[in-house]
Amino acid sequence: MKGYWIAHVDVTDLTQYSEYTTRAPAVIAQYGGLLLARGGRSQALEGRSTPQRSVVIEFASYEQALACYHSPEYQQASRHRQGAANAEVIVVEGVGSKGLSE
Repeated sequence: MKGYWIAHVDVTDLTQYSEYTTRAPAVIAQYGGLLLARGGRSQALEGRSTPQRSVVIEFASYEQALACYHSPEYQQASRHRQGAANAEVIVVEGVGSKGLSE
């Protein structure tokens, strides 16, 4: 089953954060990641307030999503995000082709 990164990000230093956004996409693509949503319009309907950015990235599998996140290349890129943004990143396994009926 597919795996997804879901991230909520509030940028605090746009200059430093741009180093992350310059480096991370190539690593994500290297692991087969497909960007489904980044920024754009969003609205909190329940829970905490809407972050500045919400990001959803699809991978071929849950294991591939984890491998990308834990890779030395991604960890090096993510260091540029540290101190430049408050981020929550989770990995979620997809529900498969039958959706909620599984």
